Amino acid sequence: MLSRLYGALLPFFVSFLLAYLLAPVVDFVQYKCRVKFRGLAVTIVLLLFAALLALALYLLIPAMGREVQAAAVGVEQYFAEFDADKYFSPEQQEKIHSVLDGLNLESLLSYPEVRDAIKNIAPKIGSWITGGLSWLAELVVVFIGLMYLIFLLIDFPNIKANWSSYVPVKFRDKARTLAHDINLNMNAYFRGQAMVAMIVGVLFAIGFCIIGMPMGIAMGLIIGVLNLVPYMQALGIPPCILLCLVQSAQTGRPVWLTLLMMALVFVVVQTLQDMVLTPKIMGNVTGMSPAAILLSLSVWGALFGVIGMIIALPLTTIGISYYKHYVADRGAEAPQPDA
Repeated sequence: MLSRLYGALLPFFVSFLLAYLLAPVVDFVQYKCRVKFRGLAVTIVLLLFAALLALALYLLIPAMGREVQAAAVGVEQYFAEFDADKYFSPEQQEKIHSVLDGLNLESLLSYPEVRDAIKNIAPKIGSWITGGLSWLAELVVVFIGLMYLIFLLIDFPNIKANWSSYVPVKFRDKARTLAHDINLNMNAYFRGQAMVAMIVGVLFAIGFCIIGMPMGIAMGLIIGVLNLVPYMQALGIPPCILLCLVQSAQTGRPVWLTLLMMALVFVVVQTLQDMVLTPKIMGNVTGMSPAAILLSLSVWGALFGVIGMIIALPLTTIGISYYKHYVADRGAEAPQPDA
């Protein structure tokens, strides 16, 4: 059922997670700033976050545009001044030219397999083009998610106060205890991980700018966002390698030197994250080994996609804690019978 309804439930789950994170901010605006109506407090918070996002884009997009333009000029200049003698021996160049000269497109298209493949692909081109209009459906999903977010933020105090009334009476106390523990773990984890990700993104951006990597600010912030999920910053390594090649083309530095500087930035920032930031900010929030963290991310990601990976660690932590308390250690302190 979850697999069948995944597309419909995903906007609600995302909106509920955002509402859970934004509810304390809305409470602060409503009660500390003495805003009479909750709906007005929700509007103020959403407009504030939209303004901050617009300001960040206003400040970052021009810098990113200049970096992209500089990178494009560098790549164009690199290929214009490309010297094949530096990379290929005369024998290799001769083989490449012979292959290219002997390549006959008309004879290639005469093969039955190629013709059949083209016949099979050609009808699908129209569907691919039509599929590009799916962005309209995505806009509708975003709009529905925004409506979910607004309604959930307005009703969040009632949801928080009355959710236990839907639990059977004999399980109500245990459900409240479990919800309280999950709430503490989720709050501690999300606050700590968000702060770690923000600091790591800034450190990567500074490091990339120091070594002169194209799009260093943007790439650093992207890695910071990926760092919201532990170990996902590794996905930023391949684009960083490509940017190092672009930097080598722009500056004329050896490729190995640019890759070495990029690796040095990763090593320094990762060391600071593991040795300083995570212990100081996160403390013992998870208390899980790296292998257990990867297993948790894989299992929850397979079950619930990106949302599962985001909530994987706090839920796994509370699950392990309850397993140890109620299953593994049950009866451990019972008195031993006399021999």
